[in-house]
Amino acid sequence: MNLIINWIKLNPCLAIFWKDVMYEIRSRDTLVSVLVFSLLVIVVFNFGISPNATNVGIFAPGILWIAFIFGGVLGFTRTFAIEKENDALNGLLLTPVSRDAIYFGKVLSTFTFMMVVEIITFPIFAAIYNLPILSPGFIPIALLSTLGISSVGTLFSAMAMKTKAREVMLPLLFLPVIVPVLVASIEASVPALTGGSWSDVSMWLPIIAAFDVVFLIVCSIAFSYVIHD
Repeated sequence: MNLIINWIKLNPCLAIFWKDVMYEIRSRDTLVSVLVFSLLVIVVFNFGISPNATNVGIFAPGILWIAFIFGGVLGFTRTFAIEKENDALNGLLLTPVSRDAIYFGKVLSTFTFMMVVEIITFPIFAAIYNLPILSPGFIPIALLSTLGISSVGTLFSAMAMKTKAREVMLPLLFLPVIVPVLVASIEASVPALTGGSWSDVSMWLPIIAAFDVVFLIVCSIAFSYVIHD
C-alpha cells in the first residue's frame, strides 16, 4: 500500500488527483452537494412529468442526463475554488510540472467524483422509473459521457474561477459546449434502457468517444493559456 501511495505522489497527475480525493474525503463538499441536487432533479421531474409505462423510456434518459449535467455544474464550481483559497493555485503553478498534468489530474478527480455520484444515483433512478439501469449497453454510455462532461467542465471551471460571478458564468460557458455529448448520450440511452438492439446503442458510442477525444485535446491546450491569464 505504501508503495502505491509513493508511486502516486511521484506522478504529478495522480498526485493532484490524490490531493483532491483526500480533500473531498475530509470535507465531502462536492460529493454531497452534487448527489443531493441530482436526486432532487430526478424526483422533481418524476412528479412534474408523471411518466407512465408507455412514455417512461422516452423521458427518463433525458431526465437522468439533465440531472447529472446540472449536478455537475454545481460540482465544477468547487473544482478550482479550493485552489483559489489561500493562493493555493499560485503554489500549484510554481511546482515543476506541466500544465497538462494539472488539467488531467483535475479531470481524473472530477470524473471519479461524478462516477461515485452516478453509482449511488443509478439504483435510485432505476427504482423510481423501473428501468434496467445496469444494462450492459448503458455502462459504456455512462463512462464515455461522464468523461466528456468532466473534460469540458474542468476547463470552464478554471475560466470561471477568474470571474467574480463564477456561479453564473460557469453554466453559461459550459452548457452550450456540452450539448453534443448530452444529445448523443440521451439518444444512446433510450435503446439501452428500453431493450433496444445493440446496433442502436453502438452507433452513438463512436460519436461520444470522438467528442471526448476532441474535448480532451482542445481543453488541455486551452487550459495552459487560461490558467495563466
